Amino acid sequence: MKFRSLMPYGLLAFVAILVDQWVKHLVETGLPWQRMVEILPFLALYRTYNTGIAFSMLAFLGANGLILVSLVVAAFMLYLAARTRTEQVVARTGFALIFGGAVGNLIDRAVYGHVIDYILFHTPVWSFAVFNLADTFITLGAGLVILDEFVGVGQRAGSSRNGPDSRPAGGKGKDAG
Repeated sequence: MKFRSLMPYGLLAFVAILVDQWVKHLVETGLPWQRMVEILPFLALYRTYNTGIAFSMLAFLGANGLILVSLVVAAFMLYLAARTRTEQVVARTGFALIFGGAVGNLIDRAVYGHVIDYILFHTPVWSFAVFNLADTFITLGAGLVILDEFVGVGQRAGSSRNGPDSRPAGGKGKDAG
């Protein structure tokens, strides 16, 4: 059954949620508020809160509005994942990561009213938005889904041109008598 083939991906999503929440707990209990802790010349830990989604967009919706948006996104990921074929391992992995990241941030919103962010890429004159592991899972997952679309379309197109159903509409090839 299709449900059984999705189980490893459900486990991946569950692990992503657990790791995300564990790291956020460590950040909340051990990282000073809005003080940069340098890891590398271009990478720091910086605990802050995001009341919106990516780049603080949609913050005007408030926690409840963003919880609703997160639920819709999570449900849509489940719908899309359920429509994939068993051999679409890359896409299914991507959907699991997106789902895990979305639920990780959803938990933050439901519990705290904001998302806990703590990863900061920067240079001496520029810095990227502060983000978290859940955001990373979402981004990697989206990249995998897009990769599967590009690679999968080429594979599907090639198999349909050369497969047994590539004969003319009448069902007979040029050599048929």
